[in-house]
Amino acid sequence: MSQQTTYDPSPRAHPGLHIIALIELSKGLVSASAATALALVGPLPIRALIANIGKYLHFDTQHSALARFIEGITPETVHLAATAVGIYAVLRFVLFWGLWRVKAWASWLGACAAVLYVPFCLFALWRYPGWPTAAVLALNLIIVWVLVRDLRRRSLAARQAATSNP
Repeated sequence: MSQQTTYDPSPRAHPGLHIIALIELSKGLVSASAATALALVGPLPIRALIANIGKYLHFDTQHSALARFIEGITPETVHLAATAVGIYAVLRFVLFWGLWRVKAWASWLGACAAVLYVPFCLFALWRYPGWPTAAVLALNLIIVWVLVRDLRRRSLAARQAATSNP
């Protein structure tokens, strides 16, 4: 089996990166929607939603940690959460752009980000075994593999170019 000796920088030569880019775009769109929703609804509907969930789960919503949590939902904390989710969305959009344009920094950033999820996926698989958690773990491992493979191909092509052009 021969190794690829040149790196084709054409975006059409990297369908795996484009698929990962579309996944990142979807994460960015969901995150941007969540940030917008947080900013628009404010603390009162969020407090009511959490209180209703607490009542449904038979938690004490008046004198418990849940009550203190609900009290902590203020306009400032909601805006802080919306800002954090918005920054996450921007990061996902930047990653989408870089992967779509086949940028090396995007492969690095994407591989590092995907690797961070693997321990959590392993814990989830251990705690909640089943095909959905196994599928999420498999998807993350495939993403890491595709991005690391892209980086290795770039590195191999750069080394070969350096040795052939003294």
